[in-house]
Amino acid sequence: MKLFVISSSALAVLILVAGTTSAEPPLSPWEENAWYWSYRREPVLLLGGSDDDNLFQWPATELIPQLDRLAAAGGNVIRNTMSDRKDKGFEVYPFKQLDNGKYDLNGWNDDYWARFQRMLRETAKRDVFVQIEIWDRFDYTDSRGSDRWKIHPYNPRNNVNYTYDESGFAARYPDHPGANKQPFFFTTPKQRNNQVVLQFQQRFVGKLLDHALQYDHVLYCMDNETNGEEEWGRFWAKLVKQRAAERDKEIYVTEMWDDWNLTAQRHKRTFDHPELYGFVDVSQNNHNKGQKHWDNFLHVRRYLAQKPRPMNTTKTYGSTGNKFGHTDQDGIERFWRHLLAGAASTRFHRPDSGLGLNDKAVACIRAVRKLESFIPLWSVQPSNELLSDRNANEAYIAAAEGHAYAIYFPAGGEVRLDVSSAKRPLMAHWINIDTGEFGPQQQLSAGGKVSLSPPGKENWAAAIVAP
Repeated sequence: MKLFVISSSALAVLILVAGTTSAEPPLSPWEENAWYWSYRREPVLLLGGSDDDNLFQWPATELIPQLDRLAAAGGNVIRNTMSDRKDKGFEVYPFKQLDNGKYDLNGWNDDYWARFQRMLRETAKRDVFVQIEIWDRFDYTDSRGSDRWKIHPYNPRNNVNYTYDESGFAARYPDHPGANKQPFFFTTPKQRNNQVVLQFQQRFVGKLLDHALQYDHVLYCMDNETNGEEEWGRFWAKLVKQRAAERDKEIYVTEMWDDWNLTAQRHKRTFDHPELYGFVDVSQNNHNKGQKHWDNFLHVRRYLAQKPRPMNTTKTYGSTGNKFGHTDQDGIERFWRHLLAGAASTRFHRPDSGLGLNDKAVACIRAVRKLESFIPLWSVQPSNELLSDRNANEAYIAAAEGHAYAIYFPAGGEVRLDVSSAKRPLMAHWINIDTGEFGPQQQLSAGGKVSLSPPGKENWAAAIVAP
């Protein structure tokens, strides 16, 4: 037997080298087309839906079937707010509760973090990606008759760590959080520099990262649809990236602004800073409909063209009977318009604001994967200029001219498609989006313009390629 002596410094180098060479690259913008994500060196289109926003809080008996249903449909992304508001009754807070009923913000509730770890572990098993939102403004409000702030551990009446005078907090915050009156969101050094509260916020984010940075299938969004000051989001984005860098991890962060108008100045806080925000989330475009919805997304795509980044839409609104007046059809149309316009990640929002992971959402995801089996969406570009005799919202197309055309019809119709670049006949493979199943095939002649109409008035897509 031969024994080899290795110094501690040499061993450290060996471990570092071994870790560097064996590690797979994380979820990151694809080098060949930065509009899209890649994972383990392969491009990947993120599709999802879920019946809640904070799935990590769910009991295992509900979480596992939800993830299995998503994966079976071909879905591979969920949204996960770190929210702890008690909407369903089984949610828990992250902090330790003492015998007197108050919370110690220096202590942890192990159950909260075990649930978070379980969600990360189970999604990783299924190659389901997770977009985390660290702060959700609706957790810290009493608006709409709720008592969320009244009972929250950060409220001074409920913890042993600070008083109302020390923290600057009030007993109640009845205004809608969009008014941005909650001092919780003004604590950072370039705002009010509230070190009394900030230290506990930082501890929470540090604990979150202790778990999340163990994995490479996670994206980080600072807030849910915020109207906050720019410095609030920038502080947390920088902190999260710094903590990751200290562990030799590369991660991607963004912010989600509340403006429905993507041309609003507030969106430029992320659009204009690719050095910090490695992707953008334009979910609030999903309050728009029809042609405006498509045009707004493409406006951002043109704006970002000098420095392409993945564009995620983690909340696709649209469900019949919800408070916004949207319908199931609105949700399906928004999902498909964003896909053909070039979205890197598209997810149905939870009920009742979205389809969640109901049968219509599952059929939609299955239909996209069928289309993708013929045409990877990162291989085509939004190309509505190829369509003529088209009414507003009648059809949408993404194409690699002469080779592949992915077209979507929301409700029947007929358009003329310019295939003059095609050198040989094409085959249209129709897909019924409402069932998720293949429909008929249709042969198209090469050259010039051809008339194209779906097999019915349901939601239909077609992959048009050379046979």
